[in-house]
Amino acid sequence: MAVAAPASDAKPRLNVPPSMAAALRLDPVGLGAGPSMPSPSRRLAEPPKTPSPSKTTYSDRFIPCRSSSRLQNFALIDSPLSPAKDDTPYSRLLRAELFGPDSPKPTTATSAASASPNTNLFRFKKDHSAPTSPFAKAAAAHHDCTGGSGDAPSPQKPPRKVPKTPHKVLDAPSLQDDFYLNLVDWSSQNVLAVGLGTCVYLWSASNSKVTKLCDLGPRDSVCAVHWSREGSYLSIGTGLGDVQIWDSSRCKRIRNMGGHQTRTGVLAWSSCILSSGSRDKNILQHDIRVPNDYISKFSGHRSEVCGLEWSHDDRELASGGNDNQLLVWNQRSQQPVLRLTEHTAAVKAIAWSPHQQGLLASGGGTADRCIRFWNTANGNVLNSIDTGSQVCNLAWCKNVNELVSTHGYSQNQIMVWKYPSMSKVATLTGHTMRVLYLASSPDGQTIVTGAGDETLRFWNIFPSVRTQTPVRDIGLSSFSRSHIR
Repeated sequence: MAVAAPASDAKPRLNVPPSMAAALRLDPVGLGAGPSMPSPSRRLAEPPKTPSPSKTTYSDRFIPCRSSSRLQNFALIDSPLSPAKDDTPYSRLLRAELFGPDSPKPTTATSAASASPNTNLFRFKKDHSAPTSPFAKAAAAHHDCTGGSGDAPSPQKPPRKVPKTPHKVLDAPSLQDDFYLNLVDWSSQNVLAVGLGTCVYLWSASNSKVTKLCDLGPRDSVCAVHWSREGSYLSIGTGLGDVQIWDSSRCKRIRNMGGHQTRTGVLAWSSCILSSGSRDKNILQHDIRVPNDYISKFSGHRSEVCGLEWSHDDRELASGGNDNQLLVWNQRSQQPVLRLTEHTAAVKAIAWSPHQQGLLASGGGTADRCIRFWNTANGNVLNSIDTGSQVCNLAWCKNVNELVSTHGYSQNQIMVWKYPSMSKVATLTGHTMRVLYLASSPDGQTIVTGAGDETLRFWNIFPSVRTQTPVRDIGLSSFSRSHIR
């Protein structure tokens, strides 16, 4: 006969409704309690046994061990920085209900730091690395331009497009391949003068009309041409050392001035003074208002003078020679006020900046290849750029702060530079020989280059002074080729 279980073992240990107790199966009734089935109280008291691998069960619940959790990182334990504020009766009751009566008490800042060394868990951290998307770059650029304000920045200008091909090519037979001559110049009245052998030709850029100005005869040759500033008179340097002045509108010579012993290869006009440089190493100053051939002589070079340029205010004259020297003169002294000797080859390329007073650029020949910038107020060199090729000519743009250089050995290229960064805007090629001659149009947008390959090439490289818009790429299809004579 079975013995009834004690009454204390027959009722559930938890005070729950009978329906819930039946669902939890805490009542041993119907379970057939016996030797093989321990009592509910014994089953609750004994620790669970690890099941064998063959009888492993899986559950959808996972209860972690809270003793190893860093609960302070999730604000489930009182903040160590303000324990008095957060240690309220409600907080203590909630902590006891959630974690039991033995839950950890609020700790000091020192103990909390030792218990949780990582206090930045789940804290947002701004990424200061470089943005990886173009939208992030644009946002960063917007923030930098506005300084964090809401004002919209002005958009950055795209790089200016420079056509890589000339829009016009003129045949120029007998154009000399001589580094020391200056045979091309463009007047303020939009007329191009070119010296070809013993003759000078005028080409009108407005109607492409070609006019033969003069022929010096079989015993002489044209070594230099240069327009006066108003564009009415053309000065011509000859192989015999003379300087002639011609009225272009009437094709008539109005003056012939001597003084040089040999060829006159370079000319430069100021307002009323015409300067000429020669192979005889001298620079003569001609005043067309007086009957004398010249009014003064500058002797400072030890070899042929091949570069001359007046400053825009007519106060200084820069001269370059085959002696590798760059000299700066004024009208009050017969000696140069500056003698600059950093170049290691002939200095033909000279250009004064129209944007900054006293800023002078000069270029050296094959053994030098450098463009140097000078402050003529103190003689200091401001910058030096190795171009990699012989520098034949320099011209500053009056519309933008850029300059163009033409080159000989060994690239025969044309280069456009942005000043003062001296970053390359464009590199143009097309001539098959040294680009020895350079002139700029009156509007400052177009240049013409000449070479020993007997061609003149016209390039649109600079923007206009008003719009500053990129010039249109003409392209190969619009090439026009004609003869200068």
